[in-house]
Amino acid sequence: MSHIVAIDQGTTSSRAIVFDREMRVKASAQQEFTQHFPASGWVEHDAEEIWSTVTATVRGAIDRAGLSAADITAIGITNQRETTVVWDKTTGEPVCNAIVWQDRRSAPLCEKLKKSGYEPMFTEKTGLLLDPYFSATKLKWILDQPGSIGPQARRGELLFGTVDTFLIWRLTGGKVHATDATNAARTMLYNIRENRWDDDILQLLNIPRSMLPEVRDCAADYGATRADLFGRAIPILGVAGDQQAATIGQACFQPGMMKSTYGTGCFALLNTGNTLVESRSRLLGTIAYRLNGKTAYALEGSIFIAGAVVQWLRDGLKIIREAKETQPLAAAADPAQDVVLVPAFTGLGAPYWNADCRGAVYGLTRGSGPAELAKAALESVGYQTRDLLEAMRADWQGAADGVLRVDGGMVASDWTMQFLANIIGAPVDRPVITETTALGAAWLAGMQAGLYPDAEGFAHTWALDRQFKPVMDEATRDARYARWKRAVAATLSV
Repeated sequence: MSHIVAIDQGTTSSRAIVFDREMRVKASAQQEFTQHFPASGWVEHDAEEIWSTVTATVRGAIDRAGLSAADITAIGITNQRETTVVWDKTTGEPVCNAIVWQDRRSAPLCEKLKKSGYEPMFTEKTGLLLDPYFSATKLKWILDQPGSIGPQARRGELLFGTVDTFLIWRLTGGKVHATDATNAARTMLYNIRENRWDDDILQLLNIPRSMLPEVRDCAADYGATRADLFGRAIPILGVAGDQQAATIGQACFQPGMMKSTYGTGCFALLNTGNTLVESRSRLLGTIAYRLNGKTAYALEGSIFIAGAVVQWLRDGLKIIREAKETQPLAAAADPAQDVVLVPAFTGLGAPYWNADCRGAVYGLTRGSGPAELAKAALESVGYQTRDLLEAMRADWQGAADGVLRVDGGMVASDWTMQFLANIIGAPVDRPVITETTALGAAWLAGMQAGLYPDAEGFAHTWALDRQFKPVMDEATRDARYARWKRAVAATLSV
């Protein structure tokens, strides 16, 4: 037994990746699943479909690697965070569709709580802002619906969990109801200062404690899979939410280290060590990881639109057919034009947190065309990242002008990464292994099993593919960023 399977359960697909003893990718399998949009601003998943895609991809990845369950040491799980699942304690069947992290249906409840003065309490205890993004108000919405769900929950017949918890319950045949500290920290029910479910919040939202899972370290014993699922009982030894798993996979174990993941959106996490920073810039305080009972904290900033801006060029404007076409287009743009795109298609995330503003383009001329729009689209990702870095520097002195480690689909674009380095004025490191989310989950499980090295040893295995160093002079950098800030201010004022 010298392989680890990482389950990477995402927002649009489920993947399983087999890693060998040297933490190299041996094989993988992936399946997309249905997105449900029952009303404006509502996003749901069928948890049964998620379950079936997870089991199918685990079997598929093991098969593609030419292995059997006997070759698998352990399983690690990483997952879309905040998505809320409620299921029957006896049957294991979900009582409704999962409410996805993107869902905004509990916005009125959040506004009511804010007006009643509760946001400071939530932020003090959980590090989070009162927003429908997180699990707490999604769960309350489910329990408050007319019918039997609320009474069932209060009789102790229903269980709650984020996707990791639901998968652990199913994989172990209902023997383990548990989550890890990073996923618990994103529910807005967990006191991250005291590492426990918070009774004040539970009472305020009328959520029964009996529904909640046990919270364990990221590397811990989460039971073993049913033997009939994959051919033998396989231990589950590592769990972390996707952005924290990427932070671990990037070996950001020292305070001051930072990673930024560029997918549909962008999530930047800065390790703040044993200090929970109280943000003055509307960033989130969260748990980076908990190992051997010791909690490391992080500042997190979220950008709603990163890779999605390239999808807009392709599907909305139809000026490209494939994402890779943006790089040569941007390189061919007229340098005399200074087009700025603020991609607030679904509002702006950190540090602005304005869900109502919408996207805008500034600086258009008669000569502006696809190349200039492509350049502006890619540059918007760099500008937004600098927004997060500026906010982090304002919040914590340890956020120095250090190296930024990057991962996600967009980092394949050398042009984008070079502009990112230029506009933040710091080196940008792209690793050899860009599957850092799955790698983080795999390392947690493999380390717990004794197959992989400890954190210090794992950090030494991190390998650089390419470092992008800033070549833009400071005056130009600051002038271009000032133009971006004016464009954002104009967008917010509409």
